[in-house]
Amino acid sequence: MPAVHGQSPQLGYDQIVSLLRSAGCVFAEDEARLLLAEGAGPAELSRNIQQRVEGVPLEHILGWAEFAGGRVVVEPGVFVPRRRTELLVNEALDLLAEEALALPADAALPAPPVVVDLCCGSGAVGTAILRHVPQVELHAADIEPAAVRCARRNLEPLGGHVHAGDLFAALPAALPGRVRVLAVNAPYVPTRAIRTMPPEARLYEPAASLDGGPDGLDFHRLVAAEGVHWLAPHGHLLIETSEQQAAGTSGILAAAGFAVRTVRSEELDGTVVVGRLPAQGVGAA
Repeated sequence: MPAVHGQSPQLGYDQIVSLLRSAGCVFAEDEARLLLAEGAGPAELSRNIQQRVEGVPLEHILGWAEFAGGRVVVEPGVFVPRRRTELLVNEALDLLAEEALALPADAALPAPPVVVDLCCGSGAVGTAILRHVPQVELHAADIEPAAVRCARRNLEPLGGHVHAGDLFAALPAALPGRVRVLAVNAPYVPTRAIRTMPPEARLYEPAASLDGGPDGLDFHRLVAAEGVHWLAPHGHLLIETSEQQAAGTSGILAAAGFAVRTVRSEELDGTVVVGRLPAQGVGAA
């Protein structure tokens, strides 16, 4: 990769674009504009460019990521939210809107719907939901300390609750049977495929946020099996998956007792499997 060291401290836009493009940055022009806008001075700009040339994710350099129409704080060592995950947000928002519209006009004010952002990483999904529907009771959880710290910076100012721990064990004991929407972006990269990922993901994001086991679906099995105990009647489990793994994820949810549908967005290159719990829970007629 080209080095920035030795360059003039007064690097211009065209020079930065050239350096980034030579380093393999696909969106060199956009990244150059962001680096110029965020750099506090020539020395910091030079350091930031060098880091990007070395493969550090742009979001870790800037300290934030653009997601679902807003910014979320992203610290080094934390999974960077992808644009495809906006589909998970969109589906959650649609379900919450449908639930609100289904209420009779003269109904008493219901308790805020409980939404869980499981394997939350930076808390990007929960943050986007709260920005659109601030009245929900939002809980987020992750096992990675850096992710939990980052999620708290994003979610707590909006009224969200962030918990540290392994999957459902992190959540409050009062939530089983109350969750209306369980949104999950758990790791789903097959273990052997991690070595083929871009270096900025493979080297700078924690393996625990990527590795989904031999077929990538280990966490989907765990979430489907235990999620049925946390959802309210007619509650929904939303799992991000890949287009290639969608049939496997759908089969896992169907076997756990969910009514299943798959949502695909070519624009976002995103795939979400949606499971709906029966009215009386799993096993109901």
